[in-house]
Amino acid sequence: MKHGRVIYQGRQLAVTESSDGRVQLPDGKVVAETEVQWLPPMEFGTIFALGLNYADHAKEIAFNKAPEEPLVFLKGPNALNGHRGHTRRPADVSYMHFECELGVVIGKRCRNVQKQDAYGVVAGYVTANDYAIRDYLENFYRPNLRVKNRDGATPVGPWFVDAADIADPMNLRLRSWVNGELKQDGNTRDMVHDIPSLIAHLSSFMTLNPGDLILTGTPDGVADSKVGDEIVTEIEGVGRLVNFMGGEELLAQA
Repeated sequence: MKHGRVIYQGRQLAVTESSDGRVQLPDGKVVAETEVQWLPPMEFGTIFALGLNYADHAKEIAFNKAPEEPLVFLKGPNALNGHRGHTRRPADVSYMHFECELGVVIGKRCRNVQKQDAYGVVAGYVTANDYAIRDYLENFYRPNLRVKNRDGATPVGPWFVDAADIADPMNLRLRSWVNGELKQDGNTRDMVHDIPSLIAHLSSFMTLNPGDLILTGTPDGVADSKVGDEIVTEIEGVGRLVNFMGGEELLAQA
């Protein structure tokens, strides 16, 4: 099942996807996705993000090969944004790119999980768009706060999809469009470190908790996003996430 969170007529509601692909409210009423304000589909705990976890993307940004050990950094909760939300592009940057990523949501408190048991601690999956600002990047191995923790720069959603509904999370097509033009077209099977490996690695030195989110990296095809662009990131079976790139006017609304 697909689960989401929205604001509708001034109330925050937990919703599901209706049989015709629209939004079903708790009372059974069905509305269009444009009739609600979308929130991230759930309250997340620790947010982990993977860098250079697709070999083609590593080459795309001039790395001959991806890191042998997962390159992981943390994100704060204010970085998240909802479906159909607006993300601000700072006026002083020359390159800010989208990143279509599969998000893995932990469902059980766990530590020292073995790879063969990893899927047993997964609650489900989300689509994410983890924007990066290259101008602020000092080192790919240590992306500073301004690169990956800006308010609203990581749209997630619209849905959280139960793990049972995704037969093989390591064989999902990922695609991104900018103003209707296809830019990214990859597959989760091309991850350098797969989902079980990531869970085993993280849980080897820290406890994972229900609601923790692992953003698993992006394939090649990233491109600069300009003010006024519509960016769509879609993962097969998980969801189609729409985001709009805004400019300085968003500061006045904050």
